[in-house]
Amino acid sequence: MNLQEFWFVLIGVLFTGYFVLEGFDFGVGMLMPILGKGSDKRRRVVLNTIGPVWDGNEVWLITAGGALFAAFPEWYASMFSGFYLALLLLLVALILRVCAIEYRGKINDPKWRAWCDLGIGIGSWIPALAWGWVFANLVRGVPLDEDKQMVGSVGDLLSPYALLGGLATAVLFALHGAVFLVLKTAGEVRADAQRAARLLLVPAAVVVGAFGLWTQLAYGTGWTWAMLVLAVLGFVLAGAAGFAGRDGWAFVGTTLTVMSATVLIVGSMFPNVLPSTISPLYDLTVYNASSTPYTLRVMSWAALIATPVVLIYQGWTYWVFRQRIRVEHIPEPIGLPFSGKG
Repeated sequence: MNLQEFWFVLIGVLFTGYFVLEGFDFGVGMLMPILGKGSDKRRRVVLNTIGPVWDGNEVWLITAGGALFAAFPEWYASMFSGFYLALLLLLVALILRVCAIEYRGKINDPKWRAWCDLGIGIGSWIPALAWGWVFANLVRGVPLDEDKQMVGSVGDLLSPYALLGGLATAVLFALHGAVFLVLKTAGEVRADAQRAARLLLVPAAVVVGAFGLWTQLAYGTGWTWAMLVLAVLGFVLAGAAGFAGRDGWAFVGTTLTVMSATVLIVGSMFPNVLPSTISPLYDLTVYNASSTPYTLRVMSWAALIATPVVLIYQGWTYWVFRQRIRVEHIPEPIGLPFSGKG
């Protein structure tokens, strides 16, 4: 494996970690209006399950974006210019989510918290849909011309395959979030999350299975069949463990599905990073879109030093905040009252 291939794999690992960790964050935000219905304390229980970890989970996206920019500048430039409006919308949604989570408890006012809850929901649904749509287009290809510029209209990016990809990530993240809530909560919230997970299991399996099979048959290779099988086994494990009350194993099952589905998508791209639907001659690959060998060597040493530190720290964070949360643990709000002035 040369450095170009190594960095393609590493970027795939970073996005896999991001989708596994931020995937249940998105799912929690998507389910918060349903599982937190009727009580602010219930909504705070749901939100507090990701409170200590959600911002650390987003570091995976920042690192993946930085690695993409440094290792494959041609890929970064063409993708971010071609998907500019979509990625801008995704970024605005993520910022809205950050602000809503951070400021929800700053003002003790039901209307304020309701607006923040709306921001959390929007900031969770849009990325959950957008990421599947973006990666489906990266697998399928885009109208890339000889100057490595995306041409055509928005309609070229709204194929049935791409739209199914967006739906697949949304429903999968919702299931992943529901299973995470079962693992992290107790009492009435856990019971409702368990019902939500059971309701989502079959639709998620059907949609993700359809998208995975389409990806494999149209774009996959021999070894990516194993990823499709593992994704199916993840659903089976999540369902069996969930009905048996083995919350940890159910979460392992949805994690396995998210990981396998991501590897299936990334593996189906190689060696292309941005295929052209105009002509294969215009494809961006790991070889013609990468930085110089010297840049990749320097980056590799930095990654080997920094990555273990980040993984150890994040693992420690999850261990410290491993306890379940119940409504009785939530104190009364202490934010400043809303004056309605200025």
